[in-house]
Amino acid sequence: MTQSFVEQCSRGVIDAEPCPRELGREAPPRRGMVLTACVLASSMAFIDGTALPVALPRLRADFGADLSSVQWVLNGYMLALASLTLIGGALADVYGKARMLALGCVLFGLASAACAMAPSPAWLIAARVAQGAAAAIVTPASLALIGATYPRAERNRAIGIWAAASALTTAGGPVLGGWLTETFGWPSVFWINPPIAVVTVGVLLVFAPEDGRIQRKFDVIGAAILASALGALAWALSQIGPTETQAAADAPAQTGTVLTIVAGLGIVGLAVYAFWERRSKHPMTPPRLVENRAFLGLNVATLMIYGAVSIMFFLLPFDLVDRRALPATDAGLAFLPFALGVGLLSGVFGRLADKIGARALLIAGPAGAALAYVWMALGQEESLMLGVIGPMTLLGLSFAVLVAPLTASVLSSVDQTDEGLASGINNAASRIAQLAGVALAAGVASFESGYEVGLAVAAVTSIGGALIAAITPSPAAARVGGSEGA
Repeated sequence: MTQSFVEQCSRGVIDAEPCPRELGREAPPRRGMVLTACVLASSMAFIDGTALPVALPRLRADFGADLSSVQWVLNGYMLALASLTLIGGALADVYGKARMLALGCVLFGLASAACAMAPSPAWLIAARVAQGAAAAIVTPASLALIGATYPRAERNRAIGIWAAASALTTAGGPVLGGWLTETFGWPSVFWINPPIAVVTVGVLLVFAPEDGRIQRKFDVIGAAILASALGALAWALSQIGPTETQAAADAPAQTGTVLTIVAGLGIVGLAVYAFWERRSKHPMTPPRLVENRAFLGLNVATLMIYGAVSIMFFLLPFDLVDRRALPATDAGLAFLPFALGVGLLSGVFGRLADKIGARALLIAGPAGAALAYVWMALGQEESLMLGVIGPMTLLGLSFAVLVAPLTASVLSSVDQTDEGLASGINNAASRIAQLAGVALAAGVASFESGYEVGLAVAAVTSIGGALIAAITPSPAAARVGGSEGA
């Protein structure tokens, strides 16, 4: 997929790899500071996502809230994030990647402060939705800015560093959240973000290269249709599975009917969106992306790979706490091998992908993950070390192999003008996959052998992702072919 060149600025060597200076990309020291800003921006969302669950029991007690309200403190954030991530990527292309990343950081910091000062559950849920909307700008804009700043031959390494830092902040979130909650109370979890936002915006103002804005209008109507459709699907997926609410228990048929109607509206909305994009003069999702086989294949692989890991992440805590009788803290520590594996090794495999190409790693990563799920299912009756820690270590290694090459390949499969949108679509695919994986896992968990069945489904789905990656054309070939076709 990638090659190394003695002189990247040489004319006539390869047109697909222009001189970084011609693209407005800066020298390595400046690139490093931009990467730092992208890591800091993304870390807000990752820390918030893993630190907050630890604070929920104290938060619920302080508000005297019921479980349904507490659930929406998490689901409101995820719903907004899943619905708006693709739009956030499109905004980054139209209005500038660094500009939108800075705006997203400001909004995330303000929403975090609103969360910390929330006087009621309703206020907190509304502020969490605002946080999710801001995160929908931050995550795709940060990845798109990395893509616009680093030459294609160096992207895997840069994204590997980004993924490593994200995994380490994710792993440290529960520990930090627990300490802050016990020492200062649950609002302190949200006060982490405003200082990070200020520092990130400052770094962007000083070091980010001038934004290359795309001369096209933003598709407001398409964005509204898409947000509504994805929001309906995300809500329906988040409600599937066993529920403890009394209303749902009293009226299961009505609940199922509502979910079916909402999911149907979401599917119809996606069809309407596809029709609109074909007719719009300024489509948010240009048809050329759907016709790009590499881009389409990589996103299908993303759906399958992240859907599979979400099944495991839903099922394993129940096995650890309910069957193995581990305390919640010890159960959380069982996930550290995964987070540390991704955190410590993503950069290594990112550099390897720059040297040998991404295809082998895109196949090996999901295949190794499938083996980890099978190992975990077969080791349910074994010791914690053999049945959980061992396969989680293999899973962390497998995702370290996978994450950076997958993200870099998605960005490399499109022109620079579409990198923000491509990042948004890929992030949206992973969010929808997570919701679908949790919904599926909740369904199979009700069976007697739900743990083994769920992990078997995860293994098969992950192998499917590896097969899709194997038959997907390389991004470079797809871009060259697309250019010729144009």
